[in-house]
Amino acid sequence: MTSNSLRSFALGLLLAATATGGVYFFGPSEAESTEKSDGKTVKTEKLTEDEMIEQLTAKGFVVQSKEAWDKQVAAATEAKEDEPEKKSKKKNEDDVVYRTILNVSMGMTSIDIGNALEEAKIIDDGMKFYKEVENRGLENELRPGTFQIESGMSMDEIISIIFK
Repeated sequence: MTSNSLRSFALGLLLAATATGGVYFFGPSEAESTEKSDGKTVKTEKLTEDEMIEQLTAKGFVVQSKEAWDKQVAAATEAKEDEPEKKSKKKNEDDVVYRTILNVSMGMTSIDIGNALEEAKIIDDGMKFYKEVENRGLENELRPGTFQIESGMSMDEIISIIFK
């Protein structure tokens, strides 16, 4: 590369950087968005706060101010503190019924299900559950989905709900 061609290349880079910087610093401060529909360019305007709230509520969202949210949180906290304490009646372990929503997804195994049920206090031993499923030959029959399981259910009921 000769010195003249190198100087020309450097000058081109300098001019390109200057033009880009000029557009950046002296151009419009906000970009205008455009949407193309049916080959036509349509300019969209900025929505006002009321228009945004109207569109969100039309789609099922709940929009409220920070003050309204703080009032709801304070009311919920007061309601929780005002609940009578349940010291007078102690419940036995047998009286407590645990419920869980078990979400079974593709790739989960019966070991994963047993561990999840054990963590949710539905069954006592996750490996016992796995071995029962294995003894029945159902380890490959796991159904993906969402299931509601209670601690009062028998092993047979739980297996019939989760497996095919």
